[in-house]
Amino acid sequence: MKKKMLILPALMSIMALFLSGCEPLMIFDAKGPNAKTLSNTIILSIIVMAFILLVVYLLLANMLLKYRASKSASDYEPPHEEGSTKLEIIWTVIPILIVTALSIVTISTTSKVESQQTGYDNTKPLVIYASSSNWKWHFSYPEEGVETVNYVNIPTDRPIEFRLYSFGPITSFWIPQLAGQKYAMSDMVNKLHMAADVEGSFFGRNSNFNGQGFAQMEFEAQTMSQQKFDEWVSDVKAKEPELTEKTFNELLDTDFVGRKSFSSTHLTFSPAPEMHHGKSSDMSDGEMDGMDMSDGEMDHSNH
Repeated sequence: MKKKMLILPALMSIMALFLSGCEPLMIFDAKGPNAKTLSNTIILSIIVMAFILLVVYLLLANMLLKYRASKSASDYEPPHEEGSTKLEIIWTVIPILIVTALSIVTISTTSKVESQQTGYDNTKPLVIYASSSNWKWHFSYPEEGVETVNYVNIPTDRPIEFRLYSFGPITSFWIPQLAGQKYAMSDMVNKLHMAADVEGSFFGRNSNFNGQGFAQMEFEAQTMSQQKFDEWVSDVKAKEPELTEKTFNELLDTDFVGRKSFSSTHLTFSPAPEMHHGKSSDMSDGEMDGMDMSDGEMDHSNH
């Protein structure tokens, strides 16, 4: 019995060491308002579930002690007890209240993270098209007219709107310290809102198991000041080559590539799904101008 009692603390210590690692779990080390909202919701859910488990285990221990087997006379008959209406009501109402409370919190959190980040009412969002292919990420900046592969740079203190889609199987775009995850699929665009409070380098990846190259489908998200971001855009436009349709098709056909930068985007000849039927209803004139697409090019791409 003593050996069994010693095993449990040892297992708990090993699990804590395994989960903690060298640094805190990334989802609890939020660096943006979207990620903080999600982190707080997860922590609240963990606290509620831990409290429920504590109550259940205390009740279990009480039952085991109170109603354990004893040396009674052979003719002993336990007293008959009727069901308790009061207890029935209690253990029915309490779970309903818990589920209702967690549902309200979840709905509120989902609504908040699905909307543009609050606190940036006078700041125009930066739109980035994030598209996936086997096994890489393409990041297109339509207004800036640049594109990157396997890394993305974003300014701090500015709302970011990622528009996600895929050139292959379904993937899931995720930067744990900045936002939650959302699917990228073919023939449609999903939007993911986020913002970064601090400058730094953050880990991003495809979190959807979708094939043999899944493990290598990672990227770096680097946050920087608006000034540094503008300087980076100017540097890319001045030094990097334009992205041609031939080069882009070669990228799609290549399974694994390193980081790449281009002074134009693939949106000019391979528009996102939401653009297949002309100008998207939620795209500004500035975005369309940034892609440098003429009406003739748009008409050609629609057929």
